[in-house]
Amino acid sequence: MSDFSSNIFSALERAIGSNASLHEPCFAGNEWAYVKECLDTGWVSSVGKFVDRFEHDLAQYTGAGYAVATVNGTAALHMCLKLLEVGQEDEVLIPTMSFAATANAVAYCGAIPHFVDTDEKTLGMDALKLKAHLAEVGERQGLKCINRLTGRPIKAIVPMHAFGHPVDLDPLLELSREFSIPLVEDAAESLGSYYKGKHTGTFGLASALSFNGNKVVTTGGGGAILTHDKKLAQRAKHLTTTAKVAHPWKYDHDEVGYNYRLPNINAALGCAQLEQLPVFLERKRALAEKYGKAFEQIRGVRLFKEPAYARSNYWLNLLILDADRAGERDKILELTNSHGIMTRPVWTLLHRLPHFQSCPRMDLSSAESLEKRAINIPSSAKL
Repeated sequence: MSDFSSNIFSALERAIGSNASLHEPCFAGNEWAYVKECLDTGWVSSVGKFVDRFEHDLAQYTGAGYAVATVNGTAALHMCLKLLEVGQEDEVLIPTMSFAATANAVAYCGAIPHFVDTDEKTLGMDALKLKAHLAEVGERQGLKCINRLTGRPIKAIVPMHAFGHPVDLDPLLELSREFSIPLVEDAAESLGSYYKGKHTGTFGLASALSFNGNKVVTTGGGGAILTHDKKLAQRAKHLTTTAKVAHPWKYDHDEVGYNYRLPNINAALGCAQLEQLPVFLERKRALAEKYGKAFEQIRGVRLFKEPAYARSNYWLNLLILDADRAGERDKILELTNSHGIMTRPVWTLLHRLPHFQSCPRMDLSSAESLEKRAINIPSSAKL
């Protein structure tokens, strides 16, 4: 192994020791008590006091008007797009550097992902490049935007807060208004992150959160829709509850719905986790600071730090290698993982996946460069 790879490994080992997973849940509060209450009372499915409490607590913490809990983050994002009536053969602008769920939610609607490049300074959508791209291919027609190359409507723009770091939202909101493209936030990874003092997920018409087992707060599996719009929230709850018409005993459904409600037993776990969120965030910021010191003396690599406008949750810390060190990435991954320190590359860019290769895209050179040079490192709050 090269001296550079060995230096990276040694810095990680000094900072966190050995045998570290990428991101483990931390259960140190009322999880046992709340879950046991569900078991003792029999309220374990999609109805129960913890579901209502979890939604209330989420809305209160984030500052959203309403929260609707779902079975996972992908279901939440799918519903956000359904609420905007994204449908067959529509296009949705999404970052190519994102988890597959972002594109999958678009595909669930019968719509087509339209891939956007990444700004290395923020890890989010590059608003300047997107503006130039829309000036070239977008044509505003009344209250909608058409891709003049394909003839298809562009129905939504979905920025994703990568690894918990907030996207620069103001220029994207400006583009949303200029081209009449509604904005939905993929805030799956950013619970506890703030953009200019306001919680992520509260800027677009709706947003999606995730509470998978590897997130800052977990419900095992789970997600939520955030919105300030009461009618959207009511419709989201109706659609995610199989579109069942309220009645004491009848089972009538007035449209095609989805069995997407979060079970009470999962919500109980989430309520206990939310109580500890401030502590989790404090620990994760302390870990990021420790990493910053560990890597500041190693040339050829930098730890990604929150943008100046943001306060990030540092869900997953990210090392970015210099361009001339890109060839070392896989050596570092092999060395660390073989010695019990779990690291991983960023996701395979979405436009490279075989089922999305024919989708429309802009120049994606920045994301393609980052893909070769970025490494996620262990980031659990318990570290």
